[in-house]
Amino acid sequence: MSTPSLQPSLALLADLYELSMAAGYFRHGLADREAVFHLTFRRHPFGGDFTVAAGLAPAVEWLQSLRFLPEDLAYLEGLGRFDREFLDHLADLSIRLDVDAVPEGERVSPNTPILRVRGPLLQAQIIETGLLNLVNFQTLIATKAARVVEAAGDGAVLEFGLRRAQGVDGGLAASRAAYLGGCAATSNVLAGKLYGIPVSGTMAHSWVMAFPEEERAFEAWAEVAEQNTLFLVDTYDTLEGVRTAVRVGRRLREAGRELSGVRLDSGDLVALSRETRQLLDEAGFAEAKVVASGDLDEYEIARLRASGARIDLWGVGTRLVTASDDPSLSGVYKLGALRDEDGEWKAREKVSDDPEKKSQGGILQVRRYEDGDGFRDQVYDERDGAPEGGRDLLEPVLRRGELVAPLPTLEQARTRATRPTKS
Repeated sequence: MSTPSLQPSLALLADLYELSMAAGYFRHGLADREAVFHLTFRRHPFGGDFTVAAGLAPAVEWLQSLRFLPEDLAYLEGLGRFDREFLDHLADLSIRLDVDAVPEGERVSPNTPILRVRGPLLQAQIIETGLLNLVNFQTLIATKAARVVEAAGDGAVLEFGLRRAQGVDGGLAASRAAYLGGCAATSNVLAGKLYGIPVSGTMAHSWVMAFPEEERAFEAWAEVAEQNTLFLVDTYDTLEGVRTAVRVGRRLREAGRELSGVRLDSGDLVALSRETRQLLDEAGFAEAKVVASGDLDEYEIARLRASGARIDLWGVGTRLVTASDDPSLSGVYKLGALRDEDGEWKAREKVSDDPEKKSQGGILQVRRYEDGDGFRDQVYDERDGAPEGGRDLLEPVLRRGELVAPLPTLEQARTRATRPTKS
């Protein structure tokens, strides 16, 4: 079976009930009734106080390419659930939705729309799961990355999570979102190619073990990785590995090159990093970096720094790309308004005994008020007019399925995500 992201069509990136409802709308004459849906989330992930919006660009790309191909329709027909007239409608479907969204990289608040969809009810309904899939996960990982980067202070964070990510699609999306959230580079070469993210990496323990001696392994690495003379030193004895790296570093210096640094991947990182820093400094390699990896996240990084660890760069993988301590964003997609038979807008809202599951009706916009210490968001119904002051967060993205302006680049989104701010 081929990889899903490499399929020629992703029109079936939907839950069955969305297509079943779409067929019902079509049968009952509601398919073209104008509707408004809002994508929101219920609470900040990780018990934190901020969330970074992400995933808009991939979502827009998916929307603009959404077409039901003959093989999609043949599959749906084979389910025995949809009549020919509805399938013919899908065959001719061309997305003509309006989309307004918070720019990627912006910090957003719970229960405020980060994306608004307006247009034919059938079309707005069938994109529900696809939008949630693309926006929820990247928003989650971008937020996790921002937390890790914040914990690391002046030390850069490198994302190394591909091998533990949830599949090819999850790995690519996580690398993109982690970079947006502030990581400096990724080990994921395909993400580097697709998204223009800087790539970074050292060696594995298998490289060291493939040579009869650790010193020869480091020398051989220096021969093939001329711009990356950073050695993994904990294969056997960590501090002996550092001393070996120093010896090789001296020979590199005689040849006009420099030792980039060493990587610690296990053990007591506080004690080892301090001793490593002392060994490097005493040997005259004050510029060589100490890199740490191994089951790191924002909590462990904060603990290590508070304990006096001497670490310059942080390699963070599994706990970042899987968001292991809170692995899903509480994102939802709810109908907010629908035109009636007379063309009048009627608000629609979900009522629940669980306050968290209630939704707000209307054609909603978010007005942000900023001051020197942070911001405050106010949700309002555009039908009632805008409140005074502030600025609207939801910006026009698509009109009748067409881009109204170029989306921010990944670099621009990253700059927005990493600017100093308080929520």
